[in-house]
Formats: sequence, structure tokens, C-alpha cells
Amino acid sequence: MPTIIQNVLIAAPIETVYKIMKDVEQFPNIMADLESLVVLERSADTSHTITKWVGLVREFNMKVGWTEDDTWDDAAHKLEFRQIEGDMTSMDGVWQLTEEAGATRFNSTLNYEYEVPLLGALVKKLIHKKLEQNVQMILDGVKVMAEKA
Repeated sequence: MPTIIQNVLIAAPIETVYKIMKDVEQFPNIMADLESLVVLERSADTSHTITKWVGLVREFNMKVGWTEDDTWDDAAHKLEFRQIEGDMTSMDGVWQLTEEAGATRFNSTLNYEYEVPLLGALVKKLIHKKLEQNVQMILDGVKVMAEKA
């Protein structure tokens, strides 16, 4: 299963970054390839959400959609997510914030499997690159917003 691991150092307090990270409804504003993100369910204590994502793969003029089960750990500044339905064969991951020298490190790990019959190696490389770009868009978008806050 391919894995994408990326991180960014953000010059902002961990609570500020976490608040922005947890406000997922704003992600279509910071991700050019994210058409929509809708929170379908949110627990009263906000520790659990079900979110529906629709992304764009412009190179193929297609949409990719998935619904994920999100578990937020406010004390650990952490999100664990997993696809419960969608176009990927499987997808899960972790977003983890840690304090680092007066700043916040945003670490992202994404595990995915995208199996389509007759899908060639070149197309699989393109999908991997698009997922890397989308993860980086989230990291960079949260960084910009947190550093402005």
C-alpha cells in the first residue's frame, strides 16, 4: 500500500493550528483540486465526524469522491481518518501536531490503495503525485491561515 508522509513547520501556537486544522469545511478554499467537503455528521463533543469529499483530477477530467470517518483527539492534537466508502480501494491516515521550538509541526501520513483494472504504472504515478500535491495543499493552507491568525 503506498504511503505519503509530509510535514510543515508552522510559526503559530499548537492550539491555533489545531483549531484551523479541525475546521475542515474551509478546505475547498485552500485546495484548488477539492470541489467540495461536507460534514455529514458531527458528535456533540466534536471528537467524531463523518465527512464527504469530492476532489478533481483535472488531467483526466474526472472527479474522485470518498466519505471518511474522522476521530479527533483534542488532547493529543491528532486526527485519525479512514475511508468508509468511495473511489479509493482503501484510504486511511493520521494528522498529528507537535510543538517544536516555539512553533507547531503538522505531520501528515496518508495510506491509500487505488486499484482500477488495466490501470497502468504511469497513471498510478500520476495519482500518487496528485495525492502528494493535495496533502501539501492542506499543509500549506493551514500554515498560511495559522500564521495570519
